[in-house]
Amino acid sequence: MKFAHLADCHIGGWRDPELKELSIRAFENAIEICIKEYVGFVLIAGDLFNTSLPSIDLIKRTAEILNKLKEHDIDVYIIPGSHDFSPSGKTMIDVLENAGLVVNVMKIKNNQLLLTHDKTGVKITGLVGLRSSLDKHYYQNLDFTNIENETGFKIFMLHNTINELKPKDMEKVDGMSLSLLPKNFDYYAAGHVHFIKEINHGKGKLVYPGPLFPNNFKEIEELKHGGFYIYDNGNLKYVPVKLKDVLCAEIDANGKSSREVEDEILNINGFEGKILLLRIAGVLKEGKSSDINFKVISEKFKDSFVFLKNTTKLSSKEFLDLEVKEGEISDVEGEIIKEFKSDYDEEFIVNLMNALDKEKDEGEKNVDFERRLLKDAEYLN
Repeated sequence: MKFAHLADCHIGGWRDPELKELSIRAFENAIEICIKEYVGFVLIAGDLFNTSLPSIDLIKRTAEILNKLKEHDIDVYIIPGSHDFSPSGKTMIDVLENAGLVVNVMKIKNNQLLLTHDKTGVKITGLVGLRSSLDKHYYQNLDFTNIENETGFKIFMLHNTINELKPKDMEKVDGMSLSLLPKNFDYYAAGHVHFIKEINHGKGKLVYPGPLFPNNFKEIEELKHGGFYIYDNGNLKYVPVKLKDVLCAEIDANGKSSREVEDEILNINGFEGKILLLRIAGVLKEGKSSDINFKVISEKFKDSFVFLKNTTKLSSKEFLDLEVKEGEISDVEGEIIKEFKSDYDEEFIVNLMNALDKEKDEGEKNVDFERRLLKDAEYLN
């Protein structure tokens, strides 16, 4: 028995056109590898797309890639993830399933999960991933007796954070306990958390393949590339999907002037054709971060595949005396209100903060959202 396990493809997730193209090429490359490896079927454990309603062009290209598997009689089993699932029920997963390209294995009847039978004899089921681990209620309320008692090789697909496996930087992220997973499965195909992890669980294995393509600056910096797993008769192999080399450059700005930092950046070499990540951190002794001429720097790196910079930890000496507020959001907001209520009415500040905290409704156009915010702001006056 041989199958592939992908997760967190996030097709369409990047705004940068080069990286958006690279992410779908990573998906195409992974599917080509699956065909060459003669896998029996492919699992996609959530977040095939980065949104529930991707562009028509992305849907078309994704369908064309999935059709290659269909032409080779390789079935695709999928669950919606927290990104490609919509509370309205509108999701492109349904469209792909209706086209015969994928099978959504989350099927519930009489408060029980049903098993999907693959032609290899493997039985597969799974649960959708929802934001803020809201899918936990499925695990708490469904009756798993039927699927736990079923014999044969079984796969359970999930898209959630497991508390016992959370890295330190995710301690405050909502998750769920391992104990909530149905028992007696041979393979738990996980997604959602963007790290590569495999552990023994019960009689089987619980596996996170990480993202198929890094989805942000930090992930490119740490992972360099994405990948997926191939299960082959009990053996697990991680398959990297590496399309471009990555060059990470870190500049320590402490005790330097903005000009010195700029000169150091311009001395970076060996970036041609690569994804170039520039991270600048520290406190400038002279000048401001805005004094660094990033227009000249971007021109210098025009022959890189793509150039990304991160200056979130770069500051100037003149800002050192500013107090950084930490703590619970409500407490911080309270401190801000106290600080400015001598200039503005406290009720006005609270109402303004509430107005600016509003999110765009699903399906609401940007222009309508902006008008709604402006209307609320005018009302405050």
